[in-house]
Amino acid sequence: MANKSLFRSILGKLVPSFDSVNEAGGAAYARSPRQALAQYAATGCLNMTFYATAEEQLDTVMKLSGEIDAEFLAKTAVYCRERGHMKDMPALLCAILSKKDGALLKRIFSRVIDNGKMLRNFVQILRSGVTGRKSLGSLPKKLVQNWFDRTPDDIFKSSVGQSPSMGDILKMTHPKPVSPAHEALFAYLIDKPVKEENLPELITKFEAFKKKRTSEVPAVPFQLLTALDLQTEDWKGIARNIGWHGLRMNLNTFQRHDVFSDPEMIDYIAKRLSDETEISKARVFPYQLLSAFINTEKVPLQIREALQDAMEISINNVPRIDGDLVLCPDVSGSMRSPVTGYRAGATTKVRCIDVAGLLSAAFLRRNKTARVIPFEQKVVDLVLNGRDTVMTNAEKLAKIGGGGTSCSAPLSLLNSQKARADMVIYVSDNESWADSKGRFGGRGTAMMEQWSIFKARNPKAKLVCIDITPSATIQTVDRDDILNVGGFSDSVFELIQLFSTGKMHPEHWAGVVDAVSLN
Repeated sequence: MANKSLFRSILGKLVPSFDSVNEAGGAAYARSPRQALAQYAATGCLNMTFYATAEEQLDTVMKLSGEIDAEFLAKTAVYCRERGHMKDMPALLCAILSKKDGALLKRIFSRVIDNGKMLRNFVQILRSGVTGRKSLGSLPKKLVQNWFDRTPDDIFKSSVGQSPSMGDILKMTHPKPVSPAHEALFAYLIDKPVKEENLPELITKFEAFKKKRTSEVPAVPFQLLTALDLQTEDWKGIARNIGWHGLRMNLNTFQRHDVFSDPEMIDYIAKRLSDETEISKARVFPYQLLSAFINTEKVPLQIREALQDAMEISINNVPRIDGDLVLCPDVSGSMRSPVTGYRAGATTKVRCIDVAGLLSAAFLRRNKTARVIPFEQKVVDLVLNGRDTVMTNAEKLAKIGGGGTSCSAPLSLLNSQKARADMVIYVSDNESWADSKGRFGGRGTAMMEQWSIFKARNPKAKLVCIDITPSATIQTVDRDDILNVGGFSDSVFELIQLFSTGKMHPEHWAGVVDAVSLN
C-alpha cells in the first residue's frame, strides 16, 4: 500500500508556492505585468467593484503600463477595442501611448478612436491629467483634427454627449474644414453663424423637425431628439430608425411613450430583435441580451420572448467540448456586485452572478450532458436541465448563493467522488479566501492543490478559470493544462475553443493580445 503521508508530501512539493494575496486577503498567484494588463483590458470597467475602487484599478493600470513595452500597450488597446468593444480602457491606453510612443499611437489611433464616444473619452482622459499631461499636445491634437475628416453626417451623428461636447473638441483643436459642408457643420456645432445652404441635408431635416415644419423623424441618434416635445407617433418613427443596439437598450423608453400600444410596433420590434442577420451585424454579446432581459420586466411578453430567441442565436459560437465537462459558477456574496462596477447614477442591474449564470447556462445549452456545480464556501446542490433556455438556467443560478468564496470546493467534491472529467470551467471573481490555508502547510492555493490531485487521476484534463472582474492575481498558475482568462465577451468562447483543441499559446491571454497585428 502506498504511504499516504509520503504521497501528500510529494504532491505538495509539486504545487507551486503562492506568492501574493488577492483583494479578499486569500492566497493567490501574481500575474506577470503583461498578463495583468491584458486581464484589466478585457474587463476594465474602471468603476468601483466589490473589492476594488475605480481609483485603485486606475492606479494599477498606470503602474502596469509603466512596466510594459509600448508595442504591447498598443496591441492591448487595439484588442480591447476591436475584439472586446471596450470604451474607457482603450482610450486610456491611447492616452498613455501619447507620452510613451507617439509613433505607435499614430498607427493605431483610427482603429481605437473610431467614433465620437471614443474621441470624447480620449480627450477627456488627456485633459484630466491622469496620464501626466493636461493639454492635448501637438501629435494628439493633429490626430484629433484628422478624425474630423470623416463625412459631415458621421460627425453630426457622433455629436451626442457632453464633457467634452463635440463643439468643445472643435474649439480645442481647430480642424481645417475639408469642404463647405464641413465648414458649415463646424460653425453649427460651436454656435457660430452658419451658411445654411451648405449644411448637410441631415441637419436641415433635423432643424425642420425641431421647428415642426415636418413630421418626418430624421435618421439621427434619438438622444438628439429626446429634449423635444415628442408625441407617440414620433417615438414610433424613432423605433423604426434606430439601430439594433439602440433598439435593445431603449425598450423601456418605448414602453413609457406608448410605442407598444400599437400591436404592429410590437410585432415589428420583436422581429428585429430576433433577426439573425441583424444580430450578427450588431456583434451582440450574450450579456448585452441578458442586461436587456433583466431591465425590461414591464414590456410585452412578445418582446421578452424575442430577447430569449436572440440569446439562443447569439450563443452559436459557444464551443461544444469533447468529453466530460464540469461547469463551476461562483455564487458567493461578492458575486452580487454589479458586473461593471458601481457608477453614480448609472450602476447596471446586471451582477457578476448573472454573468456567471449566463456563461454556465450557455455552455450547458451547447453541452447538454455537462455537470454544473455552483459554489460559495461550499458546493450548492442544484440540478439544471441542459434543454432549458439559457435565460431560464441563468435565472435559476442567479437566485442562489451568498456567503464566502472557496474556489477549491468543486474540485474537492470531484476528488472525494473520484470523478473523471476532460475539462473543468470556473466562472468566478477569483477572490477565494475561505480556503486560503491550503492542505499542504499553505504552500500553494487550495484550488491549485485540489487541481493537482484531480490531474493525478485525470492526466489529460484541462482547467479554465474565467475571471469576470479585473484582478492582478489568479488562483491557478498558467501552464499547458490551465487557462486563466479575463472577461465575459464572445472572445471567451473563442479562447476556450482554441484551448480545448490544444492551440493556445502557453502565456494564453497575453499571447492572444500579442498576436494582434499593428499593420
